[in-house]
Amino acid sequence: MNSTVYLYVFDTMADWEIGYLTAELNSGRYFKKGISKSNIVTIGVTKTPITTMGGLKILPDIKLEECNIKNTDALILPGGDTWMESIHEPIINKAEQCIKENIVVAAICGATIGLAQSGLLDTRWHTSNDLGYLKMVCSHYKGEKYYKNELAVTDGKLITASGIASLEFSVHVLQALNVFSTNTLDAWYNLYRTHESEYFYELMNSIQ
Repeated sequence: MNSTVYLYVFDTMADWEIGYLTAELNSGRYFKKGISKSNIVTIGVTKTPITTMGGLKILPDIKLEECNIKNTDALILPGGDTWMESIHEPIINKAEQCIKENIVVAAICGATIGLAQSGLLDTRWHTSNDLGYLKMVCSHYKGEKYYKNELAVTDGKLITASGIASLEFSVHVLQALNVFSTNTLDAWYNLYRTHESEYFYELMNSIQ
């Protein structure tokens, strides 16, 4: 048993915001027994290479037109510098379809701005980098009463996070996909959050 995760990739994508998450999904090293590592499928607007904010080149596995949401358990939307541009409208539409089909949609940093501008956060609990900034840059945003001043927020299958919360973002997604046991997820989070070695041993014991 394994999950398929779609990862949207594009020029200026913020590499670090998804680093914790992709490493754990791809390796499956701390997954529950009986669950295989996730199959991460990168999606681009086209199948031409993209360049991340860190200067890394990624060749998308598929282009957006080939993306079938019935084949995925989650859609991951990283941050980047271009989320207010029209080039991202197709993936926003795909995210809306996923939400309607009860498929996990996880957006961090700039991706939350794309969702907010499209109205997808108007009636769902969410967070972003800052409420004031969200209202300033998203002229169509009407979700202020659903905004939570937290690092990451889950509302049903929708996950949103601040760009400074890649660790918390990962915890929410791993929890939504139910691939870690509760004890493993707690130990994993505390290890990276506190840097205390005691949590490493807790983590190791949790997967025995």
